[in-house]
Amino acid sequence: MLLKLYDKNNNPQDLQRVIDILNDGGLIIYPTDTMYAIGCHGLKERAIERICRIKEIDPRKNNLSIICYDLSSISEYAKVDNSVFKLMKHNLPGPFTFILNGTNRLPKIFRNRKEVGIRMPDNNIIREIARLLDAPIMTTTLPYEEHEDLEYMTDPELIDEKFGDIVDLVIDGGIGGIEPSTVVKCTEDEPEIIRQGKGWLEEN
Repeated sequence: MLLKLYDKNNNPQDLQRVIDILNDGGLIIYPTDTMYAIGCHGLKERAIERICRIKEIDPRKNNLSIICYDLSSISEYAKVDNSVFKLMKHNLPGPFTFILNGTNRLPKIFRNRKEVGIRMPDNNIIREIARLLDAPIMTTTLPYEEHEDLEYMTDPELIDEKFGDIVDLVIDGGIGGIEPSTVVKCTEDEPEIIRQGKGWLEEN
């Protein structure tokens, strides 16, 4: 099912439909400020397990990431000291994933790794959904093979053709990008860029 949403002035019923799907443990595909992503309610373990199976990732070995609506909600799910808070405030919303130590507010599936990736994309559609859901959204990029044409990763109609059967909803937020987020590890004394993507980190 394909649902067209816009940066602003969306029909509240359309947004509520998305929230209901997430609250029911459903999976959605949505735009971010980097690539289209697949996600679910970040506190519903069964939905998270479904995504891990689709992506063929082992949550004991791979970090899982969540989208938070704002900085105050980040501190509920991750341990944030003053310097990291300033760094995030300076760079978010934006195309970054900050790796932090998770808190026990996250489901058990996250605690295998003790760390969590934090996203706050500069994309009004998914941030509005996170705000209305009032919970984090577990997020990961769409599965793709290295030899595949990336065009289908950017076009919501092609995404719906490919993944419509395995998710509950595909949000059409326009053409997406092909560059991933920049990953910044913030669990040691100094922040470390472990993957340079679209975002260029500005230090304080």
